[in-house]
Amino acid sequence: MKPIRIFVMAVAGLALAGCSSVDTATRNAPAQVVASGAVPVDQLSFDIQEIRVSVPKSLTVSEANRYLPKADIVWREDAPGDRHAQVQAIFEDAMARGVSGLPQGTLPVVLDIQVTRFHALTEKARYTVGGVHDLEFLVILRHPETGQMLNTPYQVTADLKAFGGSAALEAEARGETQKVRITDHLAKVIRTELTSQEGYKAPKHGVLGFLNSI
Repeated sequence: MKPIRIFVMAVAGLALAGCSSVDTATRNAPAQVVASGAVPVDQLSFDIQEIRVSVPKSLTVSEANRYLPKADIVWREDAPGDRHAQVQAIFEDAMARGVSGLPQGTLPVVLDIQVTRFHALTEKARYTVGGVHDLEFLVILRHPETGQMLNTPYQVTADLKAFGGSAALEAEARGETQKVRITDHLAKVIRTELTSQEGYKAPKHGVLGFLNSI
């Protein structure tokens, strides 16, 4: 059974249970019509009821001040401490901003974000050559009550150019710290993932793009 079929059947099940309905143009369509594919998947829209962000403790952390430390998490702009918790707070802020103001959809879901990599710049890289903020995370949509996955989890690569040297200093003077830029960027990325069929820089990765690519 193809992933798209699994998803549509799950939607139909939710509709039958009274937990959901299809999008505005087909709000009253029978669940069987949805399951049959008569309702285009790209007409489905999401009602984000909760955002859950996890940063697994299995992700390695480096505090080495090298150009490119070998680790999953490299983060220096907060004071030394629990880097996993710091990264989680950044993602929670970004995801909340990203979904804020979106039109309320008809399919209630939990947006489950699992961070797989958060590699910002060390002090050495930031004040010399700069580089790339290497940001990666999994996107999973779940049923709010059962926790059942409604899509095949997929990874988003949300790399962002990182300022270095004088450009970094000038950005800081404008208030554009690494945290500010990364948070703003991640908010835009998740908003694109949830509203664009193409997704963020990769047509096959957007939630709607994923559904329509099967």
